[in-house]
Amino acid sequence: MAALLETADQALPVTQLARQFKLYLDKICNREQDKYVVMRNNEPAAVLLSVEQFEAMVNELEDLRIEAIAKDRLTAFDGKTTISHDDMLK
Repeated sequence: MAALLETADQALPVTQLARQFKLYLDKICNREQDKYVVMRNNEPAAVLLSVEQFEAMVNELEDLRIEAIAKDRLTAFDGKTTISHDDMLK
């Protein structure tokens, strides 16, 4: 949970969120707060992020996945089994 909570004001009890959802959503949308960790029974249950932050996170994960695939392919590359571009076109 230490990675989830950077500051204490990011922890948000689910009952408080339910009572004042618009307030917290506005803070996220207006960039007054970068995220909230919704707590249920003193345990993290969800994270509230802006769409921009979520999309940036998904894009970064996809970039890392592609990079890992490329590294695996370079490691397994065997120059003896390759053909030239001209040979491929034939």
